[in-house]
Amino acid sequence: MTKALMTVLAVSTVCSGLTWTVVSLTGNSADAKPPASCSYTATGGRTSVGLPTFDAAAASRPYTATLVTNRGDITFEALTQEAPCATTSFSFLAGKKYFDDSKCHRLTTRGIFVLECGDPDGKGTADPGYFFTDENLGGSKYTAGTVSMSKAVPGRNGSQFFITYADPKVRMGPNWTTFGKVISGMDVLHEIADRGTADESTDGRPRKPVVIESVTVERAAAPTPGKSRD
Repeated sequence: MTKALMTVLAVSTVCSGLTWTVVSLTGNSADAKPPASCSYTATGGRTSVGLPTFDAAAASRPYTATLVTNRGDITFEALTQEAPCATTSFSFLAGKKYFDDSKCHRLTTRGIFVLECGDPDGKGTADPGYFFTDENLGGSKYTAGTVSMSKAVPGRNGSQFFITYADPKVRMGPNWTTFGKVISGMDVLHEIADRGTADESTDGRPRKPVVIESVTVERAAAPTPGKSRD
């Protein structure tokens, strides 16, 4: 995303007589509940890969996704029940190899602690050719290991997402759809964060490029007809 479109989080830290500010990922404060169905609106974006097809039964099946990066693997559990629109979109894009060979374009190291990815051009302005609205906002805390959508325009989610590698030190309102929880690879995130940013700022590109080489989605087996799910 472009920083000109980002909103500012409240900050009270003062350093060397100057008030330090931390720039948030663009969001809004509207609540959203899991929808009965999901709608994906075409934008005609340059990198359009088509539109996901939403099937409620298929969308509710749990899955894990592994980001195979040049720094190590990061695996998260998709919150298919809580965020079916986002998880359907993510698995769709992964199946289209949309994320393959893309660079994570942003790392923040103060106030909020996130690694942001999902733009094939590595600029934070990606448009996969569609957008969908927010969901699963109520009560979001964005603690370490949270995987959430980020966006260039409030209320319009596409392909970009962020992963928190530490609990935030400033309040992050429930503005970003949470759709996953890291179950493996926090050490990889910490190693990336420990290296800092390329320009030594607290908000910039990772010092060493972080490339998502591929994304693997593994779904749980579909329930057998006639048998109840535990």
